[in-house]
Amino acid sequence: MRDLPPLILARNRTEIGASVRPLSSALKAGSLVRVRHGVYVEAAEWKDLGSWQQYRLRIEAVAETCGAPTIFSHHSAASAWDIPTIQRAQPVHALTTYRGGGRSRAGVRRHLIDPACINAHELDGLLVTSRMQTVLDLAAFVPFAEALVPLDHVLKPDPVHGLPALTKEELLRALPGRYVMAAERRVRAAIENADPASGSAGESYSRGLILAAGFACPELQYEVRSSTGRVGYSDFYWEETRTVGEFDGIAKYQRAEYLNGRTPGQVVVDEKLREDRIRATGRNVVRWVWTDLWKAGELERKLAEAGVPRRRRFSSGSAKSARTRKRSGDT
Repeated sequence: MRDLPPLILARNRTEIGASVRPLSSALKAGSLVRVRHGVYVEAAEWKDLGSWQQYRLRIEAVAETCGAPTIFSHHSAASAWDIPTIQRAQPVHALTTYRGGGRSRAGVRRHLIDPACINAHELDGLLVTSRMQTVLDLAAFVPFAEALVPLDHVLKPDPVHGLPALTKEELLRALPGRYVMAAERRVRAAIENADPASGSAGESYSRGLILAAGFACPELQYEVRSSTGRVGYSDFYWEETRTVGEFDGIAKYQRAEYLNGRTPGQVVVDEKLREDRIRATGRNVVRWVWTDLWKAGELERKLAEAGVPRRRRFSSGSAKSARTRKRSGDT
């Protein structure tokens, strides 16, 4: 995460006997944004931040104004660990061991927890739940499709922070006795379907929606080949109907590591030519973007129209659809 703008705290002025009126005036004038009561940031810098960066500043604002040490959890701990999540205007999440807790107040959602289950770390000046506890808590709290996003991420090494991959076995060993049975079943289902081959948060969320809608589990990062060699890799593939699925996230058109010296316009052209080469092998191609994932039923409609197969029913012999296998030399 890039460097964030500094928070401006009203208490820093009162501690030295200065007036806070200039802050109120700047807020009314639009040059400051109030992140939380008594906490501000420069408006010009705030507007340049992504939603996930603004969320991180809200977490830090809570940390600055809480009267006691606070352990951040769920989406808030994930933000500190740089674990991707589906946020959707999330409040700040924190733990409480107080039986009267578990409520939202002043933009903070507090989750009741047994003190014996807390595993906290200090990270960038914040107390947060461990990576393992964070992704398990999320899987117990959010819908299935959203749970795959952080789980897929932690099943891979994190080279930025120098952290090893977690394994499904480690996650499952940490699970018993942590949640009520219904939540534990949800977490187990999410862990079972997590896959480190996912290429991005958008691909993980897409796969969760695909499975939740009853479609067959796709093969990830499928190597598409023609009679002359490799054509490229697809995000998703269903061999039964020879259908390629492609999630178009905005990152490939904006970030330098995906542009590789090209302009966004050149990337669009290259993607179109790549799709033409895939179609030339006799495969169907279906594409979708983030807005399709936010609109209920839109991804399901696109996949159904493209002929993506549904999972086998129990009466067909298997309770689960097996993953498709690549055929050697498939064209």
